Amino acid sequence: MSRFTEMLVVSPMADGRTWYLREKFGYDVGTEGSCDTVDVPERFMTDFASVPSLLWWWLPPWGRYGNAAVIHDFLYRDQKRTKKAADDIFLEAMQVLEVSWFEQRALYLAVRIFGRCAWNKRRRQKDKGLTMMADRPPVKCVELPSHICSKHPKG
Repeated sequence: MSRFTEMLVVSPMADGRTWYLREKFGYDVGTEGSCDTVDVPERFMTDFASVPSLLWWWLPPWGRYGNAAVIHDFLYRDQKRTKKAADDIFLEAMQVLEVSWFEQRALYLAVRIFGRCAWNKRRRQKDKGLTMMADRPPVKCVELPSHICSKHPKG
């Protein structure tokens, strides 16, 4: 059986929808150790499952299928495989994650039917040299009031 090669470690970006991979992440296609691995590099940015917000009550962007969605996002960006192969790997990865049959089929059919627009958009972005790689990790900067940061005299 297939498997994910590392634990997914992400941080949110400021837009609230995009996530940054803090460590590389991968998936063995077909069977564990198959020598057919999808390697998602550190700094890749994902939005997980691109589900329309009207359906988030049923299929939010992040669910049991989240790891599979990251692999799928990367395959659509990378485009070294066909769209069908990327979609089939997404389905296989959801099976590994034991996503319910109904959710698997709904998400798979959605990418098969509606994913062509995203695939073509990624192709145009790739042709222009645009990637989904962050220049640096997100930083959450909070400015503290000066009285909190000032040194207190010992007494």
